[in-house]
Amino acid sequence: MCTGKCAKCTGDLLFPLGLLAIVGNILLFFPNGEVWRTEEITEKIWFFPGVIGGGLLAFLPASVMKAAGHEGNCCANRCGMMLSMLMSVLGAAGALYCMIVSAVGLQDGPLCDTGDGIFIYPFLNGTTEESYLFNQTSWIECERPHNVVMWNVVLFSILLSIGTLEAVLLLAQVVNGLIGCLCGTCMNKNQQTQLA
Repeated sequence: MCTGKCAKCTGDLLFPLGLLAIVGNILLFFPNGEVWRTEEITEKIWFFPGVIGGGLLAFLPASVMKAAGHEGNCCANRCGMMLSMLMSVLGAAGALYCMIVSAVGLQDGPLCDTGDGIFIYPFLNGTTEESYLFNQTSWIECERPHNVVMWNVVLFSILLSIGTLEAVLLLAQVVNGLIGCLCGTCMNKNQQTQLA
């Protein structure tokens, strides 16, 4: 078993996921591709779930994983695997943060103008049975920004999915890092020929 290669592969997967999370978070600031004032943008976006949780806190363990899985350090890189395990816990916490903020953003709905020029959260107090997520006809309540409900639902759903996938990968790396820390990252060629 080569836990170092597994760590490197996980690190390679986390970089594009983190980049997608950052892009998704940035797009949330521009509902329907338009620029709006700060007070007209949904509050949960300002918690930066994709930039901080799904992005930066995923890049840190991904960098350590790639270093721990580097072929030059293959044999008995226990310290690198322990560090990757600890950083994976931090990354998993960031992914969980991304998931929670995105889920709350989906539940509360977007900030929008319902026609009287005042920006409010029209779906904030909806129950699970009457959630706007399952009743697309209620989306017309938001007049400005145009298509803001669809924009928020799609992007917060993407962030929620990315956060979930990152959490699974990072928790798997915690287990992989523990195995690598206890047993070494892989056997070198000399050890393999001695065992044969």
